[in-house]
Amino acid sequence: MATKKILGIDPGTGICGFGVIAVLENNGTLRGKVKMLDAGVIATPAHTPLPERLEDIYDSLNEIVDAWQPDMVSIEKLFFSKNITTGISVAEARGICILVCKQHGLPIYEYTPNEIKKTLTGYGSADKTQMQEMVRLHLNMEKIVKPDDAADALAAAITHTLMYQPQAANKNMVK
Repeated sequence: MATKKILGIDPGTGICGFGVIAVLENNGTLRGKVKMLDAGVIATPAHTPLPERLEDIYDSLNEIVDAWQPDMVSIEKLFFSKNITTGISVAEARGICILVCKQHGLPIYEYTPNEIKKTLTGYGSADKTQMQEMVRLHLNMEKIVKPDDAADALAAAITHTLMYQPQAANKNMVK
């Protein structure tokens, strides 16, 4: 059995959440106690030109990947509901995150917000408070993880431990 590190990412231009967890790999499955190693956000200043914000995300995520040396990445898929303009800038940030991970040779898996919510809570429309509480329970922590962008990134990583099956690994893999 080997310990695997998973980097979870909740992409965003203003705030990009990240979380690193460790879990045991046993016969190709990721099962067992999940431990949080790190979590936080990459915050870029509002009213800063987009190229500079994307560069900040690129540089910061490179530092995180270099520091933690994850074995794989779980990133939230985009979901557009109302504001297409915000969605486009988030898509650009997500592209930067995928680029950094690909440059490091990491396998990348993606899950929709509803898949993450349903996997952690059993309910695809769970709210932020419910998600933070389930992340807290999965990580056996006394307090919820804040800010919620970091909790969302951890939720993406935890979801990967619950959904990953070696024989079906390519279903959620970014190709």
